[in-house]
Amino acid sequence: MFILKRTDVEITTVQHPHRDQQIPVLNYQGQTFRLMKMFSAQQAEEARALWRDLTDNKGKACVLLEESDRYSVWGKVRLDQLLGEGHGGTDTKLPILTQASLLLLQAVYFDIEDLLGGRQAASFEKDLIKIFQKSQFPQADNAEAVKVLLTLNPLDSLKVPPWQENHLSTFLQELYNLGKGYFGNTSFAEGIEEVLEGLSADDREQFVSWLNQSSLGKLWIIN
Repeated sequence: MFILKRTDVEITTVQHPHRDQQIPVLNYQGQTFRLMKMFSAQQAEEARALWRDLTDNKGKACVLLEESDRYSVWGKVRLDQLLGEGHGGTDTKLPILTQASLLLLQAVYFDIEDLLGGRQAASFEKDLIKIFQKSQFPQADNAEAVKVLLTLNPLDSLKVPPWQENHLSTFLQELYNLGKGYFGNTSFAEGIEEVLEGLSADDREQFVSWLNQSSLGKLWIIN
């Protein structure tokens, strides 16, 4: 993401919520990053290699901080998430939210294909790629990756994309806008319970509860 110098950033600490420990936090242009790994001055290449791997191959939002006597790699995090982390609280629900979101995506895509035809479905794929690239979605920035998201059952997949809540919120808003544009109405987003039937009752309830915590609940309507 970025290679920064010490003068570019502000480094502070916050209290770990469950341990007697201070967590280093790097602030850059209103964004917050948590220390992932520190390197000595002699490990410059190792630091750069880790940073490139995380950003290019794993889709992580990271910065490499270059100082005179050391290097460090920092990963982007929301401060409220950091302060409230319980080592599993938010993270354990993300795969469920992602699976549910992908079920909605596939329902919209298959309806476009069935009702509007293959040409419109192909156009929809291209629109999706643009959205993913613009918002820098991990593991979704090329045609092959998008094809997998559209066709592979997310409930059977051992690994869903490592999207955060901000990715999912953006995705469902953009998916709603796309669907409205293709169908000319919003009926596709009403009564989505049937689409979510593959989820367990608890997972479905968790997703619906998450939707209703924001304006998304007014777009994707549960009967």
